[in-house]
Amino acid sequence: MKKLTCHCGEVEAEINVSDKTFEKVRRCNCTLCKRKGAVMAFVETKELKVIKGQDKMSTYKYHTNVAEHYFCKNCGIYTHHKMRSNPNMYGINSACVEGVDIFSFKDIELFDGKNHPLDQKK
Repeated sequence: MKKLTCHCGEVEAEINVSDKTFEKVRRCNCTLCKRKGAVMAFVETKELKVIKGQDKMSTYKYHTNVAEHYFCKNCGIYTHHKMRSNPNMYGINSACVEGVDIFSFKDIELFDGKNHPLDQKK
């Protein structure tokens, strides 16, 4: 179990992760993620529980309004998001997880959110 926090500490969550969680991390090039620049890891929604600051969190939705991007109203830091492609998973901002050094990641996959598979015309 690790702690995930925003910058000011008003938002805090517990996440059930192992070191293997951070073996496959990625960035996304969609219009929002390219601006955030976050390196994301992934957990099932049942593995993340906000334990402090639920009232300090805000949600941002755009485009299809399916994905929910959570951030602290006070410091503005994006902590996690419910995934559009799989609403049973959260993408977590790896830099917000205690004990995780995102600068040590060797291979960071790029997800082509700019050309998201759910946006492709059939």
